[in-house]
Amino acid sequence: METKRTDKTTLFKGIKTLVFALLSLFIGPILMTLALGDKENSLYIPLLIVACLICAAAVFLIFKGIRTIMDSMFKKN
Repeated sequence: METKRTDKTTLFKGIKTLVFALLSLFIGPILMTLALGDKENSLYIPLLIVACLICAAAVFLIFKGIRTIMDSMFKKN
């Protein structure tokens, strides 16, 4: 009888994705604060757009990382 084991390569892939999500969770709001702090700057709109995209990417990476970790633990090969 075969026992179910965690696929370690997939687990590390999910952890790596969550590390990138954690970095994005810090970088996105910092850029948004910088953009909203100086509205007269010529880079206001592009910096705000980039900050919003980074925040959205952080949310996506969190879900992707958690799903990858769950697949490594519970998916049959």
